[in-house]
Amino acid sequence: MPLHPTIAQVTDRIRHRSEASRAEYLARIRAAAAEGPARAHLSCGNQAHAYAAMGADKPALAAARAPNLGIVTAYNDMLSAHQPYEHYPELIRRAARAVGATAQVAGGVPAMCDGVTQGRAGMELSLFSRDVIALAAGVALSHNTFDAAVFLGVCDKIVPGLLMAALSFGHLPAVFLPAGPMTSGLPNDEKSKIRQQFATGEIGREALMAAEMASYHGPGTCTFYGTANTNQMLMEFMGLHLPGASFINPGTPLRESLTAAGARRASEITALGTNYSPVGEMLDERSFVNGLVGLMATGGSTNLVLHLPAMARAAGILLDLEDFDAVSSAVPLLAKVYPNGLADVNHFHAAGGLGFLIGQLLDAGLLHPDVRTVAGDGLALYRREPKLIDGALVWHDGSEASLNEKILRPAAHPFAPSGGLQQLHGNLGRGVIKVSSVPADRLVIEAPARVFTSQDAVKEAFKRNEFTSDVVVVVRFQGPRANGMPELHALTPVLSVLQDRGLKVALVTDGRMSGASGKVPAAIHVCPEATEGGPLARLADGDIVRLDASAGKLDCMTPGFEARTPVVPDLSGNASGVGRELFELFRRSVGAADAGASAVL
Repeated sequence: MPLHPTIAQVTDRIRHRSEASRAEYLARIRAAAAEGPARAHLSCGNQAHAYAAMGADKPALAAARAPNLGIVTAYNDMLSAHQPYEHYPELIRRAARAVGATAQVAGGVPAMCDGVTQGRAGMELSLFSRDVIALAAGVALSHNTFDAAVFLGVCDKIVPGLLMAALSFGHLPAVFLPAGPMTSGLPNDEKSKIRQQFATGEIGREALMAAEMASYHGPGTCTFYGTANTNQMLMEFMGLHLPGASFINPGTPLRESLTAAGARRASEITALGTNYSPVGEMLDERSFVNGLVGLMATGGSTNLVLHLPAMARAAGILLDLEDFDAVSSAVPLLAKVYPNGLADVNHFHAAGGLGFLIGQLLDAGLLHPDVRTVAGDGLALYRREPKLIDGALVWHDGSEASLNEKILRPAAHPFAPSGGLQQLHGNLGRGVIKVSSVPADRLVIEAPARVFTSQDAVKEAFKRNEFTSDVVVVVRFQGPRANGMPELHALTPVLSVLQDRGLKVALVTDGRMSGASGKVPAAIHVCPEATEGGPLARLADGDIVRLDASAGKLDCMTPGFEARTPVVPDLSGNASGVGRELFELFRRSVGAADAGASAVL
């Protein structure tokens, strides 16, 4: 099947836009590669420090003839998704030794849980933690004693931060090892219903706590299709996981076998062998476009609209919102996973999962087939699924048909003809909306604005029963320069209740929503942000705001709006507490949301 013309056009546009920056990047990593394995340039004293604690591996390390893998881990046992990583380093070391290689933990990186910090001051550090992770992983790899890197990370900011660092050391091969989703617990739609009941006072905190604990109940990724599981999809579509590795549950023999296989594969693709695959060469414009296609076909998290441009920029590749919009227009929605449907990621995987999805998109000409991956050349390798046969790990052809078309459909019979994200622009600025789960009669909302400067203020107005008619809720001064751009996930139950009461409701913000944002229309990441004098700073209560997701428009319809003086916020409350004082430099230097909101790139 020839490549879809829109996919080809977007790829060419990205390549042309990135020509100078990509060339500079490739020259830099090729110069690093030309120096040969970095350990060869370390003094004996340098090396002795690095190998002193490595016991029986010391002779192999000192000889420098076998690959040495650097493990960068985001392990902690507060994140259920990362708890399985506690024992990965020893498993990786054993797997490396079995093929004559060695492995060392190069360093750890922080990993915060947005589920813990939702609605709290700590959420103001969340987006910036991505750049901290990139910096920390860069420090870990800066010892220059590694021939390849193995990355242990799953969740929201962790995978993007790790990949930014991997690409900064783009002359090294990089393999990402997932930990898998927790087994299914309380259904996500039931959890959402209980949250709404709590928001309206129908149930108490004890019932809410019981429901939350039944939903988040064991090791592994949260089972809804939020940012963490979108990250896992992305790593597979971009060829950084082994085929079929993303959604195998923790603590299973297959999961352990895939982890060992990933370590072995990392040792096979270093510059010491004949299959050298540096990650900076492997991931090119086509790889990132494949990631965009996966995002649209699955109705993935809006947070990737921030992360993909930042990750791509680390490789000298420049993505723009117009690329997301164009790819979304060409790619059908093939998956319905909560919050876009009732199924969770375990159901999605059982229905055929990523192998079926990638096969369908390849056959439809919607993916670049001729990319390099950690498994080898060509994305067709990712149509396969791993199995344990008599204790041996093998890959078989994946399912040719969906096993549940309520969850996963073929490209010829999609849930929707286009993907889940739409670019917005107008006199209120430029932003994005996720429409994959928004009802068709809610794609256009025109109503008076209620303007707030925090999600807590919205919740208080809700408790006072101030929302009695159609409304566009505007929450401004939530951008990266204002307060680190926290997720406004706590608004979801409130706005959902209003919508269920029959009101037409929309959210407009320069902040971001959770990867689990759902059925309420939400114009997010609006740029320029209000703190920078963006148009949202001119809005006032009662202004008529029109959000038209069908036409991609976001406008204030009130005459004279643009002539007003922007409101100047008091941001002193965001300056300290819970570590916020440590991030003042980030708030001052961070880039705009539509360029990835990074403070380091």
